[in-house]
Amino acid sequence: MGVVSSTGFILTGAVDLCRRSDIQGSGVRSMKVLACNSNRPLAEAISAYLNIELTQASIRRFSDMEVFVEILENVRGEDVFVVQSTSYPANDNLMELLVTLDALRRGSARRITAVLPYFGYARQDRKTGPRTPITAKLVANMITRAGADRVLTMDLHAGQIQGFFDIPVDNLYAEPLFSEDIESLGGNENLVIVSPDVGGVVRARGLAKRLDADLAIIDKRRERAGVSEVMNIIGDVDRRRCILVDDICDSAGTLCNAASALVNQGAKSVSAYVTHGVLSGGAVGRVAASPLETLVMTDSIQATEAVRVASNIRQLTVAPLLGKAIDRISCEASVSSLFN
Repeated sequence: MGVVSSTGFILTGAVDLCRRSDIQGSGVRSMKVLACNSNRPLAEAISAYLNIELTQASIRRFSDMEVFVEILENVRGEDVFVVQSTSYPANDNLMELLVTLDALRRGSARRITAVLPYFGYARQDRKTGPRTPITAKLVANMITRAGADRVLTMDLHAGQIQGFFDIPVDNLYAEPLFSEDIESLGGNENLVIVSPDVGGVVRARGLAKRLDADLAIIDKRRERAGVSEVMNIIGDVDRRRCILVDDICDSAGTLCNAASALVNQGAKSVSAYVTHGVLSGGAVGRVAASPLETLVMTDSIQATEAVRVASNIRQLTVAPLLGKAIDRISCEASVSSLFN
């Protein structure tokens, strides 16, 4: 039998995972998982879930910081999954991914899946003014041209980014992890799920529906990038247990301002759940000084030392979710059924 993790997923051994024959018909799944450098602990946790060793590779820099990748195992005819979040330093991690994809393609891998727990540049998904780029589309083109046959990612900032790729994209959701964690900490008693802005209403509504909780919305005006001002709260939060939900926390200004506004409106407590904890600059200190009781985020981005020692920040692992999705992709099984 498998062991049930804190997230509710069954952590099983290799015997419980699906199987398919490789081209030699040995009855063993022809599959490899390779880790770049952005989030190796997550890659190791995924490989442990799948009960396979990480593929040996050397990813290093020349003296001028050029990226060099050497795959140290035979990958000919293999189904290879490359785990790499394009988080800070975004350009270095993106280049590592591209060079690794090219190395695998030239090594005759049968299929290459780019596993991007966090897809950087996703916030640049449209023209925001004259003569500005759509960098999310550019990055999608680069990943495809480098050799990826498909992409596996989590909580894209905008769902339409899937259409930027000309290859299959599986977008996973952290919502089930969040709902299980919230239920373990008191369920939906006196609970209200809060969207920190109008753009996140669909995400917050989905979690509220899953928890059978009320929904509130914060009307926010952003004067410039990274700076936000709370304008109005739509919904009843007085003496309620409020949980803010978002996909990305970068400067933490939006969440902290929202938490202050909710407390001023009489909220009993305020916590936040975000998928991707970018937490740039002084974000960790800002969260520590805010009314937020807890900021819960996934490990899609490797935690810094400041995050690890923060008293009101904790992480949920997405390794079982990604591992199960990788296993299903390798077996040509349904990924969407994970969320049914």
